[in-house]
Amino acid sequence: MTAGDTEPGEFLRGEASGPVAPSTRVTFDRRELNRIFGLYGRKVAAGEWRDYAIDFLRDRAVFSVFRRASEVPIYRIEKSPKLARRQGAYSVVSATGLVVCRGHELDPVLRAIDKSMRIVAG
Repeated sequence: MTAGDTEPGEFLRGEASGPVAPSTRVTFDRRELNRIFGLYGRKVAAGEWRDYAIDFLRDRAVFSVFRRASEVPIYRIEKSPKLARRQGAYSVVSATGLVVCRGHELDPVLRAIDKSMRIVAG
């Protein structure tokens, strides 16, 4: 198992895992990070999210958001370039592993978790 095959934040036991060379990592570009941090800032201001982590792996880049720092991520925003021609490079995965939304463009994928649920008083 290589570092690119593990889940973000998973500890590698018994394997020598050195840093991944910058040319072999998948990363978010500035425009993508601006969109993601815009959503993150709104959710933090609303008190829904509290912490985040970014992982740049060989096969994907992952932005994980947490309700509390000691928990598992409630959402993972992933960029997998090898899926770009099939299902889309961007996906949002819930804490249970369910793919909430997947697509070729980042903005529509982020809208899937940006919709805030409103309670309607009757």
